[in-house]
Amino acid sequence: MDIRYEEPLCVDEISLKHVSVLGQGAYGSVSLKGHPRHGFYAKKTSPIELMENLKKELRIMLHFRNHPRIIQASSDQLYLGMLLKDCYIYMEYAFEGTLREIISAFQGKPLPEHVIGRSTRMILQGLEALHSHGYVHCDLKPSNVLLFPSTTLGDPWNVKLADFGLAKEPNTDSRSLFAGTIYYMPPESVGPDGVIGPALDIWSLGCIIYEMFGGKPIKIGDSYEWRLDQDISPVTKDFLRLCHTMHPLSRASATELLNHPFITQRNSIPRARPIPTRSPKRQQGLKFPLIFTRTICGPLPTPIGPTRRQHARSCVNGSKNSRSIKGGEE
Repeated sequence: MDIRYEEPLCVDEISLKHVSVLGQGAYGSVSLKGHPRHGFYAKKTSPIELMENLKKELRIMLHFRNHPRIIQASSDQLYLGMLLKDCYIYMEYAFEGTLREIISAFQGKPLPEHVIGRSTRMILQGLEALHSHGYVHCDLKPSNVLLFPSTTLGDPWNVKLADFGLAKEPNTDSRSLFAGTIYYMPPESVGPDGVIGPALDIWSLGCIIYEMFGGKPIKIGDSYEWRLDQDISPVTKDFLRLCHTMHPLSRASATELLNHPFITQRNSIPRARPIPTRSPKRQQGLKFPLIFTRTICGPLPTPIGPTRRQHARSCVNGSKNSRSIKGGEE
């Protein structure tokens, strides 16, 4: 069912305080900003030459506003830097970090299988939403899988897909796109004439599962093949076989994989041991409250930025306080 929205989103930039830099890369940087009343925002900045990519990312987040498996925009605007050398957007802050950080914390050892299954289910829910609306992520990898505090008993965290700058939108020419990271790309998508479709994301998901089990990529020709040193259950092997079927038209869809025993059997398996989540670096300097606002729809609560109505109220209250202070001084 399509979602309908009433109010646009905005960010009170004047009251934002810089907290830390969360990451930097070839396409820009992400920094953490804090607001004394509204909590935290992630500010994503890109060079002005990549403005169209950032616009696309914002469009996709707004299209899936309040979907529990898609990262949420905190403002519906794309902002230009003061010298017009860069542009930026605001989105919700992933308080538990990324799946990449979790995998790194295990230092090459596999995550518990039931945790991998539960995380895979949430990734598939995000992919199913994207694919059913004609989108392809094109750069699915652990660093683009963001983690939030869990709201479901038994789940180690909530998962949301992020970073849609390279995504394919409906009814667009895939020849103008650059599909993401080579380690997570299927053979048919490598190169200038690569095939871009939902099957690409399914292959990438299989690579992520391999990595959660401690697997490593091995270069085979122009692409990579993932391998494991330890044994895994037969049901997991079958799931990975469906993800990495060589012909893209024969590869399973997100909807089909959601009904696979590797996913469905996880609901009855309790957590075996604590899973490390928040990085110690993320706990430093966080002086603002993390605010969760109301959810318009979806089975899980979704933290988003303040609406314009809330912002207007805060501005009114601020101006009233300002007048009362000035009055007292006079």
